[in-house]
Amino acid sequence: MICAFILGVSAVSFAQGMRRTPEEQLERLKTQVTGITDDQAAKLKIVYAAQGKSIDSLMSGGDMQSAFPTMQKVMAANDAKIKAILTAEQAAAYQKTVDARNERFKQMQQGGGN
Repeated sequence: MICAFILGVSAVSFAQGMRRTPEEQLERLKTQVTGITDDQAAKLKIVYAAQGKSIDSLMSGGDMQSAFPTMQKVMAANDAKIKAILTAEQAAAYQKTVDARNERFKQMQQGGGN
């Protein structure tokens, strides 16, 4: 029961972090990945906007615990779309941020959400 509660709280915390605007997400990405062009930025905004709609739709159901696996699939699909827009060098830098995010998720799921 406690593990389910912790997972639920972790999922809600994550989802709230994902509620940044597409512009905010793009600005954050620009701090993590250098050399993003205006053309890439326009395409990335579209991906982030679609991601936001998907996350909002999942969260509207209210059951974050059951939505979490689907949310992870949505994020993985968006990661692939983002990497397809980036150059190989940029995609490698982006992958490092994805790996760090996935490690945080793993820690949250194990109850060590610090």
